[in-house]
Amino acid sequence: KMGNAESNAYRNHLSRFLPEEQSDIDAVFDALSGSSGSAGAKNGKATKKTVTLAALQARQSIIPIPAYMREPLPEQMTVRLYNGMKSIDLTGKSSGPSEQIAKEQFVIFMSNLLKGNADEKITIIMRMISKAEGPVKGKQIQEFTEDLIMSVVHVLSYRKELKGWNLENTRDSASGVKALASQLLSELKLADGTKPVGPQLMETSFDKSVIEDWVYRVPQISIFLSVVIRQGLHVLHSLPDQTKDILNLVPGCKGIKGRGLVSLLDIPSIIYINSHLPAELQHKWQLLFSSRLHGESFSQLCAHIVKKGPCIVILKDLDGYIFGGFASHSWEMKPQFQGDNRCFLFTVFPSLAVYTYTGYNDHYMYLNHGQQTMPNGLGMGGQHGYFGLWVDGDYGKGHSKAKPRCTTYNSPQLSAKEDFTLDAVEVWAVGDLPESAGTKGKKSILDVDPEAQAFLEMAGKSRHSEGLREPIEEDDDDE
Repeated sequence: KMGNAESNAYRNHLSRFLPEEQSDIDAVFDALSGSSGSAGAKNGKATKKTVTLAALQARQSIIPIPAYMREPLPEQMTVRLYNGMKSIDLTGKSSGPSEQIAKEQFVIFMSNLLKGNADEKITIIMRMISKAEGPVKGKQIQEFTEDLIMSVVHVLSYRKELKGWNLENTRDSASGVKALASQLLSELKLADGTKPVGPQLMETSFDKSVIEDWVYRVPQISIFLSVVIRQGLHVLHSLPDQTKDILNLVPGCKGIKGRGLVSLLDIPSIIYINSHLPAELQHKWQLLFSSRLHGESFSQLCAHIVKKGPCIVILKDLDGYIFGGFASHSWEMKPQFQGDNRCFLFTVFPSLAVYTYTGYNDHYMYLNHGQQTMPNGLGMGGQHGYFGLWVDGDYGKGHSKAKPRCTTYNSPQLSAKEDFTLDAVEVWAVGDLPESAGTKGKKSILDVDPEAQAFLEMAGKSRHSEGLREPIEEDDDDE
């Protein structure tokens, strides 16, 4: 029998899990400890089941998979998980920390990280950041965060949970891992409210209360840990989860399969941008336009994105900078601003960030083509001739003006140079396409002639041919 204090804490933690979750945790622990059922109970404490670091590292041998596939988690993350488990202090144990993980430690670790609040998670996370007690350096937090993000990408790819994205049809994730880690670290605040940056951040010491505040304010840390544990250790991965966070962590991807296209985005940036979309749009992205597939033409761009619902526009300039914006409404061809305050601008490379509306004006999104009097092009934020993001109707040119910041979104200059040359454009519809977008039928003459369309709209005439549309290309679910 265990000591009473110990068994009470243990029972409390165990009671957080549903019966089927408890049996799942038991099964994983048994598999890791190399025994099944009650084999260890025969001789009482002498052969109490435990888990070693070697067993965690050899986890892949338990699930029969082809030898050429690597283990579910990178080595350094397995060591961090082990250090986290080891940090759980079982009261009443006289001996120092053991190299073996007891069942109680395993359960309390799962309970704190998967069901606990920031306060319950923090001791484990501190140990996962550094084996030593006491404050941790910014550099150690950065290494932990990069390991965590890299492990999420690795394990989702390994478990085939990327929902149609894969490491071949997206940008290399290495720079995205660093960019997302930097973005999450930029939220670290010292007790006096200051945010250290750059080299200063790396050398600053952060104590437990500061890290706890950070974990509380940056939900991605807990979500990523949950993914790494569930999918990496294959525990509670298939049971319905109380939190819906993981459900739309990565949106389903449609329209890229088999087209030989590599997206301008990487997995970490897709996860980050998706988390900023309205909740009802986070489940699916569908490729509407790629200059590499559909040609470098502004009228082609317009033909593919008008009236297709909310979407994400991504640009890459010749200097390699990648940036874009989220349009909350269907793009429409008209000489007025459109959209609402859910629109935002973002950068993907060299840094990852999202810039939301300021309330200063309502110049969220603008699209015009083939007009004499108003600027022709696609714009977001700022004002005519001075957009936060602008693609010229004379395809190939654009600008991002923000001295010092874009009035609508408080964004800095997104491109390498204020006036840039386009290298590539990509547009993704997010959420479900509007009904009208899928209506079968021929292309309207007004699509081919935007001037006629703009003229009609200025005259206030409705478009009777609006229902005649060519069907959207929907490929099979890539799952």
